[in-house]
Amino acid sequence: MKFIPTEVDGCMIVELEQRADHRGFFARAFCTDEFAAHGLDTQVVQANLSFNHKAGTLRGMHRQIPPHAEGKLVRCIRGAIIDVALDLREDSPTFGRQAMVELSADNRRALWVPPYVAHGYQTLGDDTEVLYQVSGPYAPEGERGQRYDDPAFGLQWPHEVTVISEKDRSWPDWDGKPIA
Repeated sequence: MKFIPTEVDGCMIVELEQRADHRGFFARAFCTDEFAAHGLDTQVVQANLSFNHKAGTLRGMHRQIPPHAEGKLVRCIRGAIIDVALDLREDSPTFGRQAMVELSADNRRALWVPPYVAHGYQTLGDDTEVLYQVSGPYAPEGERGQRYDDPAFGLQWPHEVTVISEKDRSWPDWDGKPIA
């Protein structure tokens, strides 16, 4: 695997190193030794699958607050998304920065989103599926979010938002306070 740093400290694009032959290719999609060598959490306690009917569907911006650490390895396995990591960690050298990465079934990239970093994505096509490997259990009492169109962040989504949950539409404006 190739690990490519982004604008957000600890957030990495993970690319496959394919071994191809006449049958197709083989590639390692996750390896605890390689993740650990890059300082990334290697624990996987759950895997989640998200299916999205319509292009323009937006999910996010979600985060957990301490002590509910939840790092995510996000991969689009059908269709394509713009995946976003937004750093709201007080002690981070990249506090306030964002990483926007296209993940698709075609490019086979993944994005590692560190704990306490807000995360969201927008689908670029219909019938899109996203697979997450998560390093901590979901804790409803630790869930927080920020509105996807909060002017404090200046997130530039590629398409009009066509589908969004009421919860994601209703997250508050950022109050300027770091979360961790």
